[in-house]
Amino acid sequence: MLKLHGFSLSNYYNKVKLALLEKGVPFEEVLVPVAGHPVDRQMSPLGKVPYLQTELGSLCESQVILDYIEACHPTPALVPTDPWLAAKHREITTFLELHVELCVRQIYPQAFFGGTLPEKFLARVKGDLVKHLAAFKQLAVFGPYVAGDTFSAADCAAYVHLPLAGLATKIVYGEDLVVAAGIDWKTYVKLIEQRPAAQKVAADRKADQGRKVALPGAAGGGDV
Repeated sequence: MLKLHGFSLSNYYNKVKLALLEKGVPFEEVLVPVAGHPVDRQMSPLGKVPYLQTELGSLCESQVILDYIEACHPTPALVPTDPWLAAKHREITTFLELHVELCVRQIYPQAFFGGTLPEKFLARVKGDLVKHLAAFKQLAVFGPYVAGDTFSAADCAAYVHLPLAGLATKIVYGEDLVVAAGIDWKTYVKLIEQRPAAQKVAADRKADQGRKVALPGAAGGGDV
């Protein structure tokens, strides 16, 4: 059986978990210890989560894991079979993670972990984030799902990343920059949470909020 390592407060962990639940793929959750979340460096060389333990070996990086799951379990499909549509879905996910999530992640120390960041640093991040959110809005469809009229792997990413971006910017800047960019993420999240798999992810995340998680490093490919 597949073993998914991580913790339910990690947006990237929940991205993979949501995909597995949507596909009905049996898997075991292996919650890492909270104190600095030490992990097996043989499975995840940078010590990041999530990572997936399979009968063939381990995989790290959430998008690599999603691609593997889709290839092994193509039904129900979370990626269109048409190459162009599949690329557009992947474009939305990649843009969201590289240009929005990784950008806003820079303010997580102040938003969520009691840190204080320099004003010039915060101003620079805000400027970048405003620009990146406007560009993301140009790509995203929300019709009603983030990449079109069907739930997809892109929603597994958008569902876990957009609320964090909105909350972090609200805490640090006093304004939800996601909403300010014209992205109604709260309505979108309500739509996704009509799905039993998303309800399970949300319930587990809420239950895990009592676990004290040390500040994750920002280096690497985005997963924490």
